[in-house]
Amino acid sequence: MIMDILQEIIANKRKELSAAVEDDSRFIPDTPVRSLKKALSESGTGIIAEFKRKSPSKGWIHPDAVPEEVVPAYAAAGAAALSVLTDADYFGGSLDFIRRVRPLVDIPILRKDFIIDARQLREARGAGADAVLLIAACLSRGECAALLAEAHRLGLEVLLEVHGEEELEYITPEVDVVGVNNRHLGTFVTDVETSFAMAPLLRARVGEGVPFISESGISDPSTVRKLREEGFSGFLMGENFMKRPVPGAALAEFIDAL
Repeated sequence: MIMDILQEIIANKRKELSAAVEDDSRFIPDTPVRSLKKALSESGTGIIAEFKRKSPSKGWIHPDAVPEEVVPAYAAAGAAALSVLTDADYFGGSLDFIRRVRPLVDIPILRKDFIIDARQLREARGAGADAVLLIAACLSRGECAALLAEAHRLGLEVLLEVHGEEELEYITPEVDVVGVNNRHLGTFVTDVETSFAMAPLLRARVGEGVPFISESGISDPSTVRKLREEGFSGFLMGENFMKRPVPGAALAEFIDAL
């Protein structure tokens, strides 16, 4: 029997939250919020470049990567937006990474984590994030709707992540961006064909003007071109760049190839 990694991560996240002390002083800074949705519609690349040092399936990818070096280099190379992993135990991330790079870039930053509690939204806003990830597989529809409303109240946009047809019911008119994760979060097996299979369903379901993106497993510019033909306007990529010695240079090469 294959272990469900998502269940393990969520159980660990609940333990983290039960032990955490909330810091009200950091919740709503004076920094402006940049629109992920707008950035995807205006960008020539649509690439959301991710700072990711580790994964549950691969272990350490780039353990000595420094956010202040990698993230600004991504922005300079032409990323439409940035994704920063903040889960410590499974991804080697930290919310502090967002705080450290926020003054260095002027494009949207997505807090990528397993968000199950409104406290995490307030933390994201306080750290300087512009958007947060909500994962349908982690939440009931009611929980997702409540977190979406709270995120908007705080000024954050929401990227709603789905994996299969059964999760399309989570998509409501309030969602800012819809993402298809090509990585199954139970097994961490990745197959980009998931996005191609979901594309016609998304075109029928997602409202006009709402971008949808493909996440994980993208490593070839030709795949991006094919996904664009299917209606995808964003591409969340991390491992393909982070496994290289200089991730920003790897992104620049990828964009040149596009």
